[in-house]
Amino acid sequence: MLENIKDKLINIFTSRIFVLTMIIMLLFAAITYRLFVLQIINGESYLDNFTLKIERNKTIASTRGTIYDRNGNVLASDKLAYSVTIEDNYDTDDNYNMKLNDTIYKLINIVEKNGDKLNNDFDIIIDADGNYSYTLTGTKQLRFLADIYGRTQIDDLAYKESSATPDEVMSYLCSSKKYGIGKYTLKDDGTYDFTPEEGYSKSEILKIVTVRYSLNLNSYQKYLATVIATNVNESTVAEVMENKDLLQGVDIAEDTVRTYIDDPSFSHILGYTGKISDEELTAYNESISQNAGSNLYELNDMVGKAGIEQYMEKELQGVKGSQTIFVDNLGRVQETGEKVDPIAGNDLYLTIDSDLQKAVYQILEQKIAGILISKIRDVKTYVSTTGSSSDIIIPITDVYYALFDNNFISIASMSEKDAGEYEKQVQALYDEREASILEELRNELSSSNTIYENLSEEMQVYESYIVSMLQNSNVGVFDSSKVDTENDVYKNWKQGKISLSEYLKEAIACGWINTTKLGNSEKYLDSEEIYDSLLNFIINKLSDDLSFSKKIYKYMILNDVISGKQICHIMFEQGKLNDSDGKLAGLDSGEISAYNFILKRIRSLEITPADLALDPCSGSCVVTDVNTGEVLALVSYPSYDNSKLANSIDAAYYSALTVDQSLPLYNYATQQETAPGSTFKPVSATAGLEEGVISPGETIDCVGIFEKITPSPKCWIYPNGTHGNLNVIGAIQNSCNFFFYEVGYRLASLTGRYDSDSGLAIIKKYADLYGLTEKSGIEITESEPEVSTQDAVRSAIGQGNHAYTTVGLSRYVTTVANEGTCFNLSLLDKLTDSDGSLIEDFEPDVRNYVDVSSSTWDNVHEGMRMAVVEDYDAFEDFPITAAGKTGTAQQITTRPNHALFVGFAPYDKPEISIATRIAYGYTSANAAEVSRDVFKYYFKLDDKDNIITGTAVLPDSAEIGD
Repeated sequence: MLENIKDKLINIFTSRIFVLTMIIMLLFAAITYRLFVLQIINGESYLDNFTLKIERNKTIASTRGTIYDRNGNVLASDKLAYSVTIEDNYDTDDNYNMKLNDTIYKLINIVEKNGDKLNNDFDIIIDADGNYSYTLTGTKQLRFLADIYGRTQIDDLAYKESSATPDEVMSYLCSSKKYGIGKYTLKDDGTYDFTPEEGYSKSEILKIVTVRYSLNLNSYQKYLATVIATNVNESTVAEVMENKDLLQGVDIAEDTVRTYIDDPSFSHILGYTGKISDEELTAYNESISQNAGSNLYELNDMVGKAGIEQYMEKELQGVKGSQTIFVDNLGRVQETGEKVDPIAGNDLYLTIDSDLQKAVYQILEQKIAGILISKIRDVKTYVSTTGSSSDIIIPITDVYYALFDNNFISIASMSEKDAGEYEKQVQALYDEREASILEELRNELSSSNTIYENLSEEMQVYESYIVSMLQNSNVGVFDSSKVDTENDVYKNWKQGKISLSEYLKEAIACGWINTTKLGNSEKYLDSEEIYDSLLNFIINKLSDDLSFSKKIYKYMILNDVISGKQICHIMFEQGKLNDSDGKLAGLDSGEISAYNFILKRIRSLEITPADLALDPCSGSCVVTDVNTGEVLALVSYPSYDNSKLANSIDAAYYSALTVDQSLPLYNYATQQETAPGSTFKPVSATAGLEEGVISPGETIDCVGIFEKITPSPKCWIYPNGTHGNLNVIGAIQNSCNFFFYEVGYRLASLTGRYDSDSGLAIIKKYADLYGLTEKSGIEITESEPEVSTQDAVRSAIGQGNHAYTTVGLSRYVTTVANEGTCFNLSLLDKLTDSDGSLIEDFEPDVRNYVDVSSSTWDNVHEGMRMAVVEDYDAFEDFPITAAGKTGTAQQITTRPNHALFVGFAPYDKPEISIATRIAYGYTSANAAEVSRDVFKYYFKLDDKDNIITGTAVLPDSAEIGD
């Protein structure tokens, strides 16, 4: 039996199955041991090694190049700073939004508590009324909405999405399916109830949304931190670092920020930097060689947004560096590897003389303030008795109202708890008046139904505003695309023949009203119910509408409900003025009237023309080297603080700029176009002489009325006289309209009969020689000029529909001054690398040469010289001989004329040219006086303190009205 067992065992052990089984068991044991080693003994180590294998390349921004003036003074540069960053490295569980929003909220409080501000690249703001409002319009707004709703193209937006109001966008973003911003309530089962937009103020919601939106833009590369606050102070840095354990994903990073010279005169030239947009990202990267590699732009990059910063973006940007990093599966950085340092951007030198630029800005401001003072009168209203725009005056009530209308006085501040005594007085009066007006409007719209033209002026203003408010895209009630302008009710409303209630009811019946915006919970309503809802909507909106409030204040001022004394005190209570001279006591005692008190504050420039936004409140001046075409000064008044828009936009400041009626963001030197007036006459003189329709010695008898065309235009001197016989020199000197009417008529009659179009073609030919048919070549945003296409006779004196920028006129007068070299003007001097080695030396291109006879130049120059020497009081006893031509351009009879001057100096050997425009500046003499003072400063003809006084400078012939 033992033998049998032995034999069986031998057979088993020697069988192939046994061997195969043993081999399998040994292999299984080996695998089991290996798995034990990998997962238990060395599991953590191998896990670390695994996560470290996720390799990423992180770019390092370069330092942006410095911008200098022609003399090496720094205008824009980068400086080291600290930024607050956040990474979205949260687990995407059910509490993701709650935890992330809580961290962001805590971070916002830390940043703002220490006096810093969040970056704001979101295109919704809280406006002056305290409502959400878009910062974009048109296609840009639709592009923003497409990004919000995740649409690739604008055309993919549903109607509800494309017509979404700012409130609807914010509601969508706060919802649980998006950012989940609101109140979370813990339930018994451990889950949370969520109520959107609760638990936070409107301002806090916007800030959280702004951060979440920035994070969302960067969601595909979470390992890159998103910057949410730039250039923060040491207190913020310290508190963030102390609380890092409570602020997941938050860190402090060393960064650079763009800083600018502290002077507003440079803002339009330099522009500012900001976070790259989707459109800019695509455009820049498409223009970059594919070999650029890591130097491609990314969503967190800062780029030039305006001015030279934008024009020279690629030269200033520099070359990025790179850093190899290793991240875990959540995008958290575990280790860093190889680093390539960035290369600083190139340095740029401008042709601008910074001292001259500053001086011209101040000269413009003090002269505009002087014009204002000379026109303000202590009366309530102005009614023209002459019909002449030069006789327009400014009632003091307009000044009082302007302080409210242009937000120099904050209406919102007057209802704050810490409001001053006079603020409370005026607020109480306003509350009473507002309640009365709203009740009157409700009665009018519900029962009275007075025809519009039969209403009082005040009620007409209010009802007109209601319609414009409903049509506002931020309100979204009136669907303008559906309005039938051929509708009889619509036409009658436009003519004031029906009541507003009748018009609104017709709009409801025709489907012009978007009823979904009225807040009705019921789905089906009849027309009367819709009208009731609309009426309630209107009254509720008006009660919280700043623009409507301003209209109430206007009539409270006109009706003496509010006094000038109260208004003056409010400016002190709000900190806009200080009582350093003790004048408030005089105001209270009656020693000084509120009228004179205001005039003194305008004279001292404590209240500037830009603050008031009355006529005039703006101007521009361009100074050019006539021998090179380099621009020495290019000034637009008023301006803005570009440091508040650089790196990250100060949303409140930007919002204030966009509603400022003096348009500080608008470059009056390169974008404003008006008729040139008589500054155009040297062009017509050139055309007349070169085409042979007049000769240098020929005289034309000015008889006042030019009767060869109908209606017959008059010379400016008529009916107070005529100029008599003048040659071309005398015609330029005296700016004789009649003479140049004749020139225009002859140019249009070269074929033997009068043909206005042929005359206009010749005028355009010579305008083109002076560069007036194209942009000046300047490297920043500029409007396209327009040579007149109507009425050759009137076009010859600068009327018709001519429209030119100040910088365009500068190129023109530069060409006159140097006798025919028409430059493409430039702001660029040279480009160097960061070590100072020259890369490119810029020189203005010559656009063309004006090939005319020397006698033509002699006549044009002599006429301009005689005008300055004999006719312009501004240049009386001037130390050097200059040449120039004034121009007065009327745009609308109810506003003052534009004032212009073009000229050059010295006359015998010109160095610089100047073009000056004061929009609605009354008379060209005012522009001539600005130009004279600029010449004085440039040629050092007077002490600087006598030229730049720091106070308003009255026109030479003006006195303050009583």
